[in-house]
Amino acid sequence: MVVGLGACTSNDGTEPTAGTGAPTTTIGERAPDPATAVLDPAEAAPLQAVLAKVVRLNATIPEADTAARGITAAVVTDKWTWSGAAGVDAVGTTLVPTTMLGAASITKTFVAAEAVLLAKAGKLDLDAPLSEYVPHRLTRNNATVRQHLAMRSGVSDFQEENYVKLDQAVAAAPGRHWTGEQTLAYHTGPVLPPDSGFSYSNASYLLLGLLIEKVGGHPLATALRRDLAQPAGLERAAFQDGEKPLPPLAEDRNPVCGEAVDGFAPCRGFASSTAAAEGLAADAPTLAHWGYELYGGRVGPSDLGRELTDGVDYGLGTFLYTTRFGNYTAYGQAGELPDYTSMLVAVPELRLSVAVMVADGGKDADQLMGELIRAAVPLLGS
Repeated sequence: MVVGLGACTSNDGTEPTAGTGAPTTTIGERAPDPATAVLDPAEAAPLQAVLAKVVRLNATIPEADTAARGITAAVVTDKWTWSGAAGVDAVGTTLVPTTMLGAASITKTFVAAEAVLLAKAGKLDLDAPLSEYVPHRLTRNNATVRQHLAMRSGVSDFQEENYVKLDQAVAAAPGRHWTGEQTLAYHTGPVLPPDSGFSYSNASYLLLGLLIEKVGGHPLATALRRDLAQPAGLERAAFQDGEKPLPPLAEDRNPVCGEAVDGFAPCRGFASSTAAAEGLAADAPTLAHWGYELYGGRVGPSDLGRELTDGVDYGLGTFLYTTRFGNYTAYGQAGELPDYTSMLVAVPELRLSVAVMVADGGKDADQLMGELIRAAVPLLGS
């Protein structure tokens, strides 16, 4: 299994064009309704060209960081929307903008938002030890719920040898359903004192999945659907394996799942074993819409987005991309699985949200995102 770190490298230093003259929205301020008008294909040519270049490069230098057999992307603004696709999935099926792929660690934006909603409903205290709600050997250091959300719990990620053993177990029965407790049983990494420093941890988010189910009284997929996906209008998001992706779904050849094709991304065993950390499957338009709704203050309480972005480099389930994509503060998540690379970035001041989904693993989503944002910003006046 590949950890969806979302720890992206910087782009090539070229900044998007600033000063569009468009009204701006700051984090925590409710953004206007997202547009329903589709950007004219002629105007959208620079966006589609980014995707075409990825596939074209794959034909000659497939090992390049920005080359891939297939890619989809989407942009949502208050003026227009756009989605596009290029190339094929692992078995040669042509991708379309609504093809669903594994979204990996973008899942964490949903889990973090749900935890904050439960706190606002008085069902949990973000500053109480997680051990008060989820007694577990990995919560005995009494790190708070907030510290787990912010990757400052002291609970390390799974070690490489942990992933090897877990992969072997999933590969033995790729159609099996896994619980969070079963996956966490493979964790043998160190547990440091709380707030020992930022340390990205899928284990923390599996524990948070258990928390949501316990205090909310519903399966994780049910809670995320009811409280977030449904209010945000996200029909093509699947919280696996409580939900199953809708066709079209990109096929992969994840080495852990082997030849198993069971309608999950990449297979039920893999998806369920990482559910609260990396289990989401979606299409690019859905992810871009989610970013606009979440960081535009349009889902849940008006200050939900501010709660998630309250941090220096990482808030709660959210990276802060300060000036990475130009002279703007952006927010989002990125993730990676063996056959999928994904990234979601929202720029509230531009009323812009962009999603990139690559039907290939180990690709530079950060670079691709930068190219798309640079292509999109001059079109914001359209």
